[in-house]
This record gives sequence, C-alpha cells and structure tokens, in this order.
Amino acid sequence: MSTQLLVGGRIYSSSNPDATAMAVTDGTVVWVGADRAGRALHPDAEIVEMDGAFVAPAFVDPHVHVTALGLKLTGLDLAQASSLDHCLDLLRAYAAAHPDGPILGDGWDETAWPGGRAPTPAEIDAAAPGRLVYLARVDAHSAVVSTPLLDTVPGITAATGFTRGEPLRADAHHRVRRAALGALDPARRELARRAALDAAAAQGIAAVHECAGPDISGETDVRELLDFSHGVEVRAYWGQAVRTADEARTLSKELGVHALGGDLFVDGSIGSHTALLRAPYAGLDTRGTAYLDPETIAAHVLACTEAGIQAGFHVIGDAAMDAVVEGFDQVVAQVGGPAFATRGHRVEHAEMIDPGQIEKLAAWGVIASVQPAFDAAWGGPDGMYAARLGAERAATLNPFAAMAAAGISLAIGSDSPVTALNPWAAIRAAAHHRTPGHQISPRAAFAAATRGAWRAGGVRDGLAGTLVPGAPASYAVWDAADLVVAAASDKVQRWSTDPRSRVPGLPPLDPDAELPRCLRTVHRGVTIHGN
Repeated sequence: MSTQLLVGGRIYSSSNPDATAMAVTDGTVVWVGADRAGRALHPDAEIVEMDGAFVAPAFVDPHVHVTALGLKLTGLDLAQASSLDHCLDLLRAYAAAHPDGPILGDGWDETAWPGGRAPTPAEIDAAAPGRLVYLARVDAHSAVVSTPLLDTVPGITAATGFTRGEPLRADAHHRVRRAALGALDPARRELARRAALDAAAAQGIAAVHECAGPDISGETDVRELLDFSHGVEVRAYWGQAVRTADEARTLSKELGVHALGGDLFVDGSIGSHTALLRAPYAGLDTRGTAYLDPETIAAHVLACTEAGIQAGFHVIGDAAMDAVVEGFDQVVAQVGGPAFATRGHRVEHAEMIDPGQIEKLAAWGVIASVQPAFDAAWGGPDGMYAARLGAERAATLNPFAAMAAAGISLAIGSDSPVTALNPWAAIRAAAHHRTPGHQISPRAAFAAATRGAWRAGGVRDGLAGTLVPGAPASYAVWDAADLVVAAASDKVQRWSTDPRSRVPGLPPLDPDAELPRCLRTVHRGVTIHGN
C-alpha cells in the first residue's frame, strides 16, 4: 500500500472542520486532521505540500452532452455572437478557415440580439455556400441549417416541426441533428470528447453524466464515448422509452448504458417555445410540444423499476410536469412508494414545478437534476423567461429553496454546452437566484454539486462526495486567494473559496468576480488534471 499525506492546506471535511492535512491510501481517504498529527501517524507517507490551498470534494456534473460540448470547444462557438450579423460573420470566417467537412455550430441566442431574429436558411447558404451547416440554438431544442443539409434528410414536413424560413423544432430538428452528427468522421468526434473531458477535469470535475439518446447523439456516439479512455468518469443515460422490464434490461445491456433517463424528452425548452405549458406562451397561440403522455411515462418507469434500473425524464414546462407526476403516481399506486423510491428516479431541469408536485416528488424519493445557470442566464424580470412567459409565471421558475425544504435531493449541473461547465458559477447562481426566495445557501449548493450529484448517479454509500475516512479520494485543489467582492455600499468584503467561510450579511457576489482556479483534480487517488 502507498500513502500520500497532503499537508498545509484547508481540507473541507465534515469529520474535522479544522483539518489542514489528509492522508490517502490506494485511492481512499484514510485520515484527516492537523499537519503535526498527520506526520506522526504516517511517517512513511509521501508528503504533498498544499501551500495553503483549499482541498474539497471533486464535483460531479449530472447533466452533460460530452461530444456536443467538445464540438463547441473545438469548433464554431456562437455563444459569443452579439448580433445576427456577427453570427453570420463568425460562420463565414469559420467556413473559410475550414473548407472541408460539415460545419456544426452551437450557442446562438436571438433573444440577446437587436431585432431578436434567428438566421434564415438563405442567410446561412450565403455565408457558407454549398456546405452542410447545422447551427444549434443555445438551448439545443431548435436549430437553423443550410439547404444542402436539409436536402439530405427525407420526410421533413410541417408535421415534423418544419416551417420554411424558421428554426427547425421537434422531430424535424431531431432528424437533421442526427444527419449532421452522422456526417462527422470518428477522428473529429474523438477530438471533441477529449477536449470536453479535459475541460471537465480542469474545472475540478471528476465525473459526468452523459445524457444521450436516439434523438440527441445516437448509438454510435454513446458507444464510442463509453469506450473512450479518460480519467473523468462517465456515467451514461439513454433517453429512450421502454414498455417492459425485459426491454429495459436488454436495451441497457446492449448499449452498455447505466440508466434509461436523462434527456428522455417529455417536452422541449422555453427559449425554443417547445416546453409544454398549461397556458400559451406570451403573445403566441402555442403551448409547446408534447413528446410523452402519462401512460407512456408510467410504462417506462414501471419497466425500469421492475428491472432495477434508474429512470428519468427531461421535463421543463408545467404541463409536462403534470404528465410526469401523473405517470409517477400510476406507478406508485401499483408498486408502492418504497419500491419506487429505492430506484432513485430522476427529473432533469424541473423548471416549472408547483408546491403540490414538489411534495409528491419528495415523498417518492425523486432526484432533481437542476441547472442554476439557467436562471443566471435567462431569469429575472427582464430575462428570456419573462419575455416568453410573462413576468408572473417567470418568477415561479426554478424554486430551489422550496424543493430542498421539502426534501427533494438536488443535483446541480450545467447541461453543457447549453451553459458553461463551471461548478462554482452554478453554485453562485443557486445561492443568488434572480427571484428572491428561490435561492439556497452556498453550503447547500456546494453539497448539491458534490454529494447530491454523486447520489444522483446511483452512488448510495453515503461517503462519495465527502472527504472523510473511508471516502473515495476524489478531490480538487483550489487556489487559496480570497475573492474580492464589491458590496452595494462600495465597501470591499471577501468571500473565500471555502464554502464554510460565508459570514452573515455578506452581499451578493459580483457576477463578474473572479472564481476559484483549479490547481489539481484527483479521482480515486489518480491525478487527472494538474500536477
């Protein structure tokens, strides 16, 4: 056995809040405490000087699209586009610099542009003549594409979600996305995966949950991802409904996936007007798109429950949550609450959820995989949510405090590439929700991004996501510099990288404040980022 002794740091450990040292043997935390005691107890250990750095449990991101993130990191990132013209300029420049192969771009958001209009196929054709071009909206639930790409996909009609001159939605979007991803060569997909998982490790993330599916990335991508060698652990969710336990077992075994959930779409997104609502969108005669009804939801959850497989659904709109709760209720009535709860079934996003639904999901042991960065990007009285739904409905979104208070286990993630792969930014967004009363404490948010996210992936030993004796040695080392934050009174106060250092009355963090920098990420005793 080999032991490392970390000394001279600040160890975030519930078993010893004042710890400055931690011993790790063969990938497991075996002791935490003070430097002097550590050196005496482990005289033969390899000494690792922390120089005052903050050592905390590694993060887990429970909702990621690995290849899509990597394509954004290595390709055409349209999140930087400040206008329609800028978006087209970026496309034109990328096409000129990359004269061969399909062009996949990601992240445009017309709600932030003057005029608020998406690109048209004609404009894309003019910017990249003759090319296969797929440009996903920031929420990944609609896209604009070139005519040559659209022509490769048969059966695209109004019934599938196609309206000439507008972004593709629903099934039309899913079909064209499959065609665009299918046009990529394996080397480009591998480059993308490595870039995405390297980026995760550099953010102190030791594991991610890939939310794949037939309408998202396809079987080839998820098989390649699970065969891909990298230090960041990947747990794969597959979004395809089944009707029997045998079908659930067969599908999960054939694909090698860990669970049948994630982005199993009940509806779409608010930004693309496809989240399923009880009342129409503001100024439009539409209530969104329904993909699954309560009976299909119930059949899938019952099959997975009987097969011993975790299930889950992508659900954003209030009417979509109605369908999920009704489906869950049917299964609970059949198998009983305890049998249902043992599987740790999940809901992804759960943005529009009312108090009665919160109480039911809590009683059924449902885990909520949430993305506070959504609120940071689109919440508030003047944000995209308010524009799509009206200010009154928008103010009900993402009620993290009510969910946590009821006992729903929260797991904080990013849905990257929809929002950035940055756990500290997500924690800050959860702690400073744009709607007063919906925020949770930094400590609770930190737990949801660590222990809660491990739990969301089926880890039930109670120690994962902590640094206590017996826990996996999965941790990140952060710079020790305090973060300077300007208060409303212009007085300067400090917020340390250590969540325990929050003091009463600290003003909200400046959105532009510097966030902690990851020096090293270790997963089960193996360094996967840094030295």
